[in-house]
Amino acid sequence: MVKLTLPDGSERAYDAPITGAEVAADIGPGLAKAALAIKINGEMVDLKTTITEDVNFAIVTAKDEEALELLRHDAAHVMAEAVKELYPDVQVTIGPAIENGFYYDFARAEPFTPEDMEAIEKRMMEIVDRDEDIVREVWDRQDAINFFKEQGEHYKAQIIEAIPEGEEIGLYRQGDFIDLCRGPHLPSTGKLGKAFKLMKLAGAYWRGDSNNEMLQRIYGTAWADKKQLKAYLHMLEEAEKRDHRKLGREMDLFHFQEEAPGAVFWHPKGWTLFRALIDYMRHRQELADYVEISTPSVMDRVMWEKSGHWENFRENMYTTQTEDERVFALKPMNCPGGIQVYKQGITSYKDLPRRIAEFGKVNRYEPSGALHGLMRVREFTQDDAHIFCTTDQLQKECEIVVSLIMDIYKDFGFDDIRIKFSDRPEKRLGSNEVWDILETALKGALDGMGYPYTYNPGEGAFYGPKLEFVLRDAIGRDWQCGTLQVDMNLPERLDVHYIDEEGEKVRPVMLHRALFGSLERFAGILIEHHAGRLPVWLSPVQAVVTTITSDADAYAEEVFAALKSAGIRAELDIRNEKINYKIREHSHKKVPAIFVLGKREADEGKVAVRRLGGKDQEILALKEAIDILAAEAKGPLAGG
Repeated sequence: MVKLTLPDGSERAYDAPITGAEVAADIGPGLAKAALAIKINGEMVDLKTTITEDVNFAIVTAKDEEALELLRHDAAHVMAEAVKELYPDVQVTIGPAIENGFYYDFARAEPFTPEDMEAIEKRMMEIVDRDEDIVREVWDRQDAINFFKEQGEHYKAQIIEAIPEGEEIGLYRQGDFIDLCRGPHLPSTGKLGKAFKLMKLAGAYWRGDSNNEMLQRIYGTAWADKKQLKAYLHMLEEAEKRDHRKLGREMDLFHFQEEAPGAVFWHPKGWTLFRALIDYMRHRQELADYVEISTPSVMDRVMWEKSGHWENFRENMYTTQTEDERVFALKPMNCPGGIQVYKQGITSYKDLPRRIAEFGKVNRYEPSGALHGLMRVREFTQDDAHIFCTTDQLQKECEIVVSLIMDIYKDFGFDDIRIKFSDRPEKRLGSNEVWDILETALKGALDGMGYPYTYNPGEGAFYGPKLEFVLRDAIGRDWQCGTLQVDMNLPERLDVHYIDEEGEKVRPVMLHRALFGSLERFAGILIEHHAGRLPVWLSPVQAVVTTITSDADAYAEEVFAALKSAGIRAELDIRNEKINYKIREHSHKKVPAIFVLGKREADEGKVAVRRLGGKDQEILALKEAIDILAAEAKGPLAGG
């Protein structure tokens, strides 16, 4: 007797072992047709897997979120089959599912071309139409190695040779194509459907090692249906239009150059945006009883050894040695410096919590291939804060930080915010008992506030568990920004304490908190979220005053002066150019408001206001136009 417990709690019993496909057919023909795989005790396996004991059982269809990874993995295998049919001398290596798609690495003497990509995609469609059965086979280890060597697939043979002795060797056969894989897979190639597209070519080293040979990687995307595929491709088109690097050039915000890889050269307009972010955050922190500090960028390695960074983060740190043979490091994190400020003088329990903020510039080595505009840099500014409190205050302080983060993101136009909880990593400081306290408090804060969250197992900081706040932007992309980490390990390592009611020294708990995260990255996210059309309060240039004819030049200077007096960031454009040309130019630079002035406006003391993205212009009295724009320029903290 085999008993299956279904997701709704109901049970189905069978007299003998039974496959997932047979269970689906027993439930109904519609489900049998839709079934792609099954889950046994939470683990996804092939639909044809035989069930021999009592289990929790679920059937996976294309409607389930976890089906996407299955579809994408199979798309990689179908692509490999298509490549082998078209180019038999090519060797296949590895082909996993990845976020939004899949890839496969191939060894081929000739480079693939765009025409090859079209042919491969067409052959993939044909393989789907064939609806080939996908069958798992368990092979003898040496037989599998010999088979792939005979086929000229030396990379596959290497992979099998690296598999530990005693581990089962599973191969999947679809048509004449056989591939090494753990699975699971779809029951047949027809179940893949045709909601896929090959996207781009790239190079990749075998096993990710630059000492090995270069392979050719073909990327693709795959979805449950063509509607999802179309939506994704549209999102990519939108993302290209919104690319902050392109908009940064058009708006004259920043640039990068090879002499300082991964570091930003901010132009005046970009720095105005950067300062607006700092001014906003500084004001919010003052309202929340933070004090602000600044700590050194370079400190002796002894400090980093004490903090644990030297042991756990050394490969990401920039170091230097002076003539007296002292070794220093550019700070990769602000926490050790913040602790040194806390340690000056005596802190009583009555002084807690202490909230200490810093806009600290940090440097972390990132591989050159990972750098990406403002989104991934080597030098960046964190809106860090370190909160020192008692264990009794810990959960409440976590709740205060979470509330502040959620409120701040809404001020910038982000309403869809996800929270991820990351627990203890394998490489960490401190005892399990300490981690239990910290993880319980952090989860307790979220549970107490009613915020849903997902788990990110083993991804906490080396000194404590953390929350990650993920923003969903205007075109549906997710960006991880703010973080909250709780820590009892650094206070121990750096000898931090406060004096309790009994006059005894006690270790405080330390909260590490960043709201924007990296200000550079947050600026990039903002630019893309708003497609460069930043809210007036954030726009580097909030208004341009421009003239139709030189008759209005004197009046334009008056209007410009009035805008500046009202605190509006304005520019004056009285060049001898056609007005349509000037409007197009300033619109291209994403200026929110253009004040267009001619002789009539000058005579009547009015302005014609053209808003970014609008086709019409509004005629207003000068004072009224300035009052409206000045109110918008104050932003969300007006009156705060």
